[in-house]
Amino acid sequence: MPAKDIYHNTVITALEKDKWIITNDPLVIRWGKKDLYIDLGAEKLIAAEKDNQKIAIEIKSFVGKSAIDDIKSG
Repeated sequence: MPAKDIYHNTVITALEKDKWIITNDPLVIRWGKKDLYIDLGAEKLIAAEKDNQKIAIEIKSFVGKSAIDDIKSG
């Protein structure tokens, strides 16, 4: 599992203040035979007992590359 970015906890705090619920920390997605670790998965109720919005968040401090970079160039 990759190390957390230096802004990881700051992003979580900002999402929670905006009423997002962190559902995965990290969010693991299977890509072929490889597991990809996306920093966070979150959801937010947009209407009482209706649809939920869901997001996946990749936190970048631009100090190094992540496995997500492989998808862009592959």
